[in-house]
Amino acid sequence: MKAIVVDELGPPDVMKIKEKEMPKLADHQVLIKVQAISVNFADIKSRKGRYHGAAADASFTPGLDCAGEIVEIGDGVTRFAAGQRVMAFPAEGSYAEYVKADENLTFAVPDELDIETAAASLTVGITAYNVLKKVARIEQGETVLIHAAAGGIGSTAIQLAKLFGASQIIGTTSTAEKAETAKGFGADHVINYMEEDFTEQVQRLTDGKGADVILDTVAGEVFDKSVKCLAPFGRIISFGHANDDSAPGHVKTTELHSSCRSVLGYSTGTYRKHRPEFLHEAAEKITEYIISKELDIVISKRFKLSEAAEAHAHIESRKSIGKILLIP
Repeated sequence: MKAIVVDELGPPDVMKIKEKEMPKLADHQVLIKVQAISVNFADIKSRKGRYHGAAADASFTPGLDCAGEIVEIGDGVTRFAAGQRVMAFPAEGSYAEYVKADENLTFAVPDELDIETAAASLTVGITAYNVLKKVARIEQGETVLIHAAAGGIGSTAIQLAKLFGASQIIGTTSTAEKAETAKGFGADHVINYMEEDFTEQVQRLTDGKGADVILDTVAGEVFDKSVKCLAPFGRIISFGHANDDSAPGHVKTTELHSSCRSVLGYSTGTYRKHRPEFLHEAAEKITEYIISKELDIVISKRFKLSEAAEAHAHIESRKSIGKILLIP
């Protein structure tokens, strides 16, 4: 089978398509013929050696998630059968024609859901659902600030925040085009952080109160500035480091305890590894929202598997909107 392999860390062109042996199943695993692969920002971080769990001195196949058809099951698998359509978090990277996945990290794709949307929705849907519902515990009437609002997670989070009862959704983007895209997903206000200070604008839009929930996948200076516009009893969810240097943000405890504000961390990858059962509710709910047309997963561009380098370069250009797919 063909798969993308990274033999050395670096720019997009370190990814090469190569022949690999077919995966060998353990008792609790399924073998999937891949039909669509989601490209996530974490894939870029791993290619550069900056994603947690990425080995800096070993060859690997990138990719967090994909969707396709089961062609074989392990002896201990009880929830799935050959021929069934599924989306999954593979055990050894998703940029391949065939992957193996643990049964508890595999999710059924209903007939009403097309396979490309399934692939595009898994990581962004689970992540956006969990950071809002499980970690931030969003309440009716709260104001939500979403950074990188036109991206895959941002566009999903805007729609979910609306579903969960947010009274005001503010997004940040880097261009006017992306701002219009975020508004199209339901953001009430979008701030171009290249032209305006988002801290000042959030304070203005909330009459000085600040945002109750802030979703931060950028970290660094963006996190530091976010603390300044976090409302009393507010929660910042830190779940990524998309700034160029993977720089961390900083907060003083004196900025938290007396105002009852919180900083909470989240990683879908850590839950995949240690608490996979935690992800099942989100996967089921996201699928329901898509089928009922309450949630729209936008796929803006598709590349062939052999064009993985071009897909990464497109995302790194900061011009991408919504989700990008690889098609084997």
